[in-house]
Amino acid sequence: EGLALRGSQVITVVTTIILVAAMFWFLNKTRTGKSMRAFSDNEDLALLSGINPERVVTIVWILVAVLTTVGGTLYGLDKSYKPFIFFQLLLPMFASAIVGGFGNPLGAIAGGFVIAFSEVSVTYAFKKVVTYVVPESWAPDTLVQLLSTDYKFAVSFGILILVLLFRPTGIFKGQSV
Repeated sequence: EGLALRGSQVITVVTTIILVAAMFWFLNKTRTGKSMRAFSDNEDLALLSGINPERVVTIVWILVAVLTTVGGTLYGLDKSYKPFIFFQLLLPMFASAIVGGFGNPLGAIAGGFVIAFSEVSVTYAFKKVVTYVVPESWAPDTLVQLLSTDYKFAVSFGILILVLLFRPTGIFKGQSV
């Protein structure tokens, strides 16, 4: 059967990779990015260093607007918008940020992979996998999965609770929640 990707999904992945790389470059190599990082670490020290806080905040809001617009457009290419769609996206995004560690962009990416992989693996229909593993006489005739897809959010919530209990700073040490 293989993997089927639509053109819009390829565009989304390529655009995301380019934007993440551009943001890492911007935050680590440019003077403005370094001033943004300095201001987020210690406002008083940044002010003493001559960083203009109004300029930093303005640039941050412009970046947020651009990235949100691009993200919404890419989401709209692949999915349809419905009222209150954000409720379905809010818990996995929040859990990804906490699992990866607040304040750590690589941690947020890793947290997203952990949450997404956990949701998919627990709600995946294992019928084909089981058919290859067990003898034909034992092969199931119906759907085989650990949990219904309705419980996908419970998986995100469970991982979120476990991380908050045992490692509040996330997988990669970020700020404590």
